Amino acid sequence: MNFTALHHQAEPLLMANVWDADSARLAEQAGYAAIGTSSAAIAAMLGCEDGEGVGFDQLRQLIVRLRAASRLPLSVDMEAGYGDSPARIVANLLDLAALGVAGVNLEDSVVRQGQRRLLPAEDFAATLAAVRAGMTQAGAALFLNIRTDVFLLGAPDVRAQAIARGRLYAERGADGLFVPGVVQEEDIRAIAEAVPLPLNVMCMPALPDFAALARLGVKRISMGNAVHEQLQRNLRNMLQNIRTQQSFQAVFTHADH
Repeated sequence: MNFTALHHQAEPLLMANVWDADSARLAEQAGYAAIGTSSAAIAAMLGCEDGEGVGFDQLRQLIVRLRAASRLPLSVDMEAGYGDSPARIVANLLDLAALGVAGVNLEDSVVRQGQRRLLPAEDFAATLAAVRAGMTQAGAALFLNIRTDVFLLGAPDVRAQAIARGRLYAERGADGLFVPGVVQEEDIRAIAEAVPLPLNVMCMPALPDFAALARLGVKRISMGNAVHEQLQRNLRNMLQNIRTQQSFQAVFTHADH
């Protein structure tokens, strides 16, 4: 089954978000159907800030490693596209397509001087339309999963904004709608019913379980950087325990569990 078809099943596509070759290999061994990069996890791994703090050349090198490590369909978190024009974004996406990438995330917010801000919907939609046209002209098939950050940024009248942006992005060439931060069942159901795109939600403490998400109409579930963050907390605790206990007991106790 190809990557697009995975978004049109009764059971949502559960994506394993990865950040290095080991996490990609482990996701494949665990039986996941597809993997996606987490920009935040990759930035943390490389000691950079999220929000395109990792350069595209660095990201591309990592994608080459991920493609070598796993045969699963790979979606790449491209944040704002790593380009200041649709033509530059298209060039980047074509580069990824040539590496065998199946899809990308593009988001309607940007990080400037450490602050994330939402772009005007029409401005982002115009960029999206130009990117889709460029990809079509080049004959490249990438699943464009378009992320709106209205919930993450606490926009006013947030459900209505998510629906309006989702419908607009569907008209301009999106293949999927990613709404990180949405957790309330009534919001999820309303967006899934109103927007003609497969709905992608992300791991949050209050997110309903997967069976409930399927009933609500969700088609893709992402981990974001939550798994990586939990692993980092475990690592920090282990390193602290080794030093405090003056032994490696914490290493082997952790391994036993």
